[in-house]
This record gives sequence, structure tokens and C-alpha cells, in this order.
Amino acid sequence: MSSLFDSAKFVMSVADIEGLPDSELPEIAFAGRSNAGKSTSINCICRQSRLAFSSKTPGRTQLLNFFELSVKGEKPRERIPKGYLVDLPGYGFAKAAPETRKTWENLVGGYVVGREPLKGIVIVMDARRPFMPADEFLLDFLLPREDLAIHFLLNKSDQLKTTEKRASMEMARKRAAELGGNITYQLFSGLKKEGIQELQDVLTGWLGLPKGS
Repeated sequence: MSSLFDSAKFVMSVADIEGLPDSELPEIAFAGRSNAGKSTSINCICRQSRLAFSSKTPGRTQLLNFFELSVKGEKPRERIPKGYLVDLPGYGFAKAAPETRKTWENLVGGYVVGREPLKGIVIVMDARRPFMPADEFLLDFLLPREDLAIHFLLNKSDQLKTTEKRASMEMARKRAAELGGNITYQLFSGLKKEGIQELQDVLTGWLGLPKGS
């Protein structure tokens, strides 16, 4: 297992764009509908059950949560920061008030479009129902960022039969081809802890580090 992800620790919450940290360390964002298992996915790859918290109400917590990733230094107990995982507020606006949606657009939209240290975004989707309207709503925000890597994480794949898994992956392949750019995709199960190493390898590459860091 990667000590880079084991090292993850919460460092700050940001409520508006002006509060973003003044840092050049690379950032990787996690986004997803409120019931897609975004927080569980973060907890799984970091092997910490309570690192990221979830809310069942879309947009209830309008914060960007930053988790620092580090590697061992040469000195005893020394840790060298290498980047951040950023947990974005969950989306799914059928239950959200208009002002909540507007706040989300300003905060998350402003972050993903204008944040230079942001290297990639993991879009967590329910593998049984990928590319819902809310997911496409997020993708619309990302279109101006041609430099941004995107990874479709098809979560809850343990609830699919083999043929359904193939169908879900085919949907991801077609959508990636339509969008173009640097887009990858995979099946994942937070419940069964499946796909963790594959996801870690993708994120490590985005951070510019060797596999197994």
C-alpha cells in the first residue's frame, strides 16, 4: 500500500474562493453526486474510515475540504508535503434550494475553472447509473479546462453483474471519447475495497510521483 495516501490528513476547509490556500502543491479534486460514495472512496484509498465525511442532503456543507499528502523525509518523523486531495461539496440539485445551487456554482465552478494547482478531478459515479444529468452538469464546468485530467470512478461495481460491468465501462469509454482530452475510467467498489491500487496509481501519476510512493 502507498504511504503517500496513508499519510493523508485534514488541513483546512474553504468556504469561498478567496480562502483558497496560497500553495503551488498539486491538487486532485473528488466530485460526485451526494449518494455516489465520494467520501467513502477517499477514505478507502487513504485507509482511514473517518477522514472524509458525507452528507445525505445535497449541498448541505458548502465547503472545499483539503487533505494533505506527504512522503517520508530523511530526518526522523520528517514528512514532505507532495499535494492535496480536495473533497468538493456533493451535488444533486433536485432537493437543493436555488440559493444552494448558486453557492455551489460559485464555489466549485470557480475552483475547478480557475485553480492553477488543480491537476485532475475524480468524478465519482454510481456504476449502476453513471452520467446522470447532475454529472453532465459538472462536466460542463470542466470543458474550459483542457489541461485538466479527468478520471471516471464507477463506484458500487460490486452490485453489478459481469455483463452490467461491461456495459458501464462501455458507457464511460464512449463518453470519454466524445469529450476528448486526458480522460481515464475504471470500476471501483468502496464496500469491497476493489480498484484501490488502480486509483492510487492514477492519482500518483497526476502528482508527478512514481508508483508506490
